Formats: sequence, structure tokens, C-alpha cells
Amino acid sequence: MTSPVWHPFTQHALEPTLQKIAATDGAYLIEESGRRVLDAISSWWVITHGHRHPLIMQAIRHALDRYDQIIFAEYSHEPAEDLARGLVKLAPAGLNHVFYSDSGSTAVEVALKMALGTFHNRGLTRSRIVVMEHSYHGDTIGTMSTGERGVFNAAYEPLLFGVDTIPFPDPGEEQQTLDALEHLCSSGQTAALLIEPLVLGAGGMKIYAPQLLVQFREITKRHDVLLIADEVMTGWGRTGTVLACEQASVAPDILCLSKGITGGALPLAATLATSEIFEAHYSTERRKTFFHSSSYTANPIACAAAVANLDVWCNEPVLDRIGKIETLHRERLRRFENNADVADIRQIGTIAVVELAVPASGYLSDVGPKLRRFFRERGVLIRPLGNVVYLMSPYCVTEADLNLAYDAISEGIDQLARGAL
Repeated sequence: MTSPVWHPFTQHALEPTLQKIAATDGAYLIEESGRRVLDAISSWWVITHGHRHPLIMQAIRHALDRYDQIIFAEYSHEPAEDLARGLVKLAPAGLNHVFYSDSGSTAVEVALKMALGTFHNRGLTRSRIVVMEHSYHGDTIGTMSTGERGVFNAAYEPLLFGVDTIPFPDPGEEQQTLDALEHLCSSGQTAALLIEPLVLGAGGMKIYAPQLLVQFREITKRHDVLLIADEVMTGWGRTGTVLACEQASVAPDILCLSKGITGGALPLAATLATSEIFEAHYSTERRKTFFHSSSYTANPIACAAAVANLDVWCNEPVLDRIGKIETLHRERLRRFENNADVADIRQIGTIAVVELAVPASGYLSDVGPKLRRFFRERGVLIRPLGNVVYLMSPYCVTEADLNLAYDAISEGIDQLARGAL
């Protein structure tokens, strides 16, 4: 029987049948046949500690006995309050207010509205958003507008608003990026700079130095431009620290969190803002209200899972696990040095990248689907971004697990080179 389900980022004409997962366990997905598949990309970057972490599962079960959805415009509840206090403690100083939503896209959408609303409520005309070349911030209309234009959003171009773009700071060309940002911020029209700190995720896992983040912060402060840090992917340890901004000792004006906020167990997002942004919306004039919500804002069960996730970070050696994964990546990436079929290798935190040297690069490169199928045959879930193969595993991954993944990547590259895929 044909399934009625329409899957994301899936061309069903080429992939008509998808396998079903019967269970999850640690770093593995278990197919209906019982075959275990290594989840080497954390199920699209959301699973941090591993599937079904016991403490998070326990918190969900406990919350289910007390809550379902509660209207958050009329009431609050303990899980949301506890989580907000925990996030404020975790975040860079000054981010004192927490607004909940449902996904990374909505977290960024909220941030954009906060930025524009802040200047509007102050009576200032600032409506331009600056973004970085190759960025990806989500799939809502607002976040598509701020992302790289191309295959992801070409069909929706009539709906998208214009933004200003600075070039990605390629090695040796960093000053060009800084000069472009300085020029745009000095126009007096820019409301905010929206960036993925240190790593561009869907844009090809491109990495830049923490010092550039420091300079971005200096430029935006000088021109009273808000800095929005989209840590939806980079947050929760992916770059080696809990937040990527930590590596530059930078405090943004707005911080977007999702994916690993619940350890990957349930959908939830949070947008943190400074008191200045909150105060710009705090008024006896109701027209200055921050007009944003969704039906499932601050779902109590998801918030309870996120509180448990914070407890895991506080009580387990998560950063030690991350450090071991970093070391294993550095060691195993060496096998690709001086490989003519590899254009670049790079790594930050638990993210390891092997970019292939192929005639047709980019997201639609046909090597991506070929390699993805090959990896699945080898019992590893890896979804290359075109010719960019990357690993971003849960933190419970073992050395043997990573060896399995790297062996599959090596064999896949060899078979591509021989024309066997």
C-alpha cells in the first residue's frame, strides 16, 4: 500500500519507499527488520546525548501525568518558568528574557520580529536585515528571506523580502567581509545582523574563526545594530562549547535556540533577548505589544524535557564526551589528507567535514544521493550536503561507532572515484 505521507526534503519520484524505524537506542536507529543504523547526523542535528536519554524520558513521563497544552498567553507553568531561569543562567550575560516557540525556523522568525519591533516602537526607521552569504535560517517565509537564495526557495521568490548580504569570510578575505558589514551598518538603515556563529550548517558546514565573531560584535555595537545569533544548530555543544558564542566571549542581543534544547526528544525553541529589547515592547500602549504566538507555545511536556536536558548538562560529563569525540575526529580525518578526491577537510567540535572534489558541486550534486544510499547499505545514516559529507553524531557515540562511519566514508569515496556508485 502506498503511504500518504509526504516527507521533507524528499523527491518521492526518486525515493518512493522509505524504511520505517521501529525504535531508537542511544546512537542508533532500529529498523523494522531489527537492523541497527548508526545515526551519524543526530537525526538532523537534534539528538545530543543519544536517543531516549533516561532522565529526559523520565521527565516526559512525569509531565504527562500532570499536563497537556496550556494557553500561554493567559497562564504560565512550572516547567516553562524553570526552563527560562535555566536558559538565562546558561546564556551570555544580558539575555534576561525568554520567548518560546516551536522550531528553529520560528525561533529565528521571532528574533527578526523582535529586532524590527524594537526600532519601530522607538520611533526609528530601521528595517534592513544583514545576513551572511551561504546562510540558512529556516523554511518559514521570513527565514527563507534571510537565507541563501537558490534551489531551496526559488519557487517562493515572490513572497520573499530583500536583505543585505556580506560575503562569507574565506581565509585571506576576512577584511572584505568586515568592510562590507561596516558599510551596511553605517547606513543607518540596518536593524540587525543575523548570523550562524562559527559554522554555516546547511550552507555547506563552512567554518570561520571566533575572532571574526568578536569583530562582528564590535561593528554592530558601534552602529547600534542588533546582533542575532542563530545557535539553532551550533548550540548545545556542537562546536565544542555549550554555545558557539562562548568561544568569542560574545553576548548577542538576541539568541535563537532549538534542536538540542530538549536533547532532541521533543520540538521546542526559545528566543532570548536583552532587557533593552523587552523594554522596547513594554508599554501601557497595547500597540507596542510583541504580537507573536503559536498554539503550542511553551508546551509543558517539551519544557519539562528541556529542564531535564539542562540537568544532564549540569550533572553528567557532557563536555568530556564532546572532547573525546573532537579528538577522534581529528585523528580519523587525517586519512583524507593528500587525497586527490577530497577538496577540503575541516572540523570544529563534534562536527567533521569531508568536502569532495567533484565536477558538479553544491546541494544538487548527484554524489549526495549516491553516497547516502551507499552509507545506509553500510548501516550508517549520513546525509551529504551535495558533495559535502559531514558527521555530527550524538555524544554517546563510541570509538567503534565513529570507526564504522569513517570506514563507510572512505569506501564511499573510493567507489565514487572508480565509478562504482
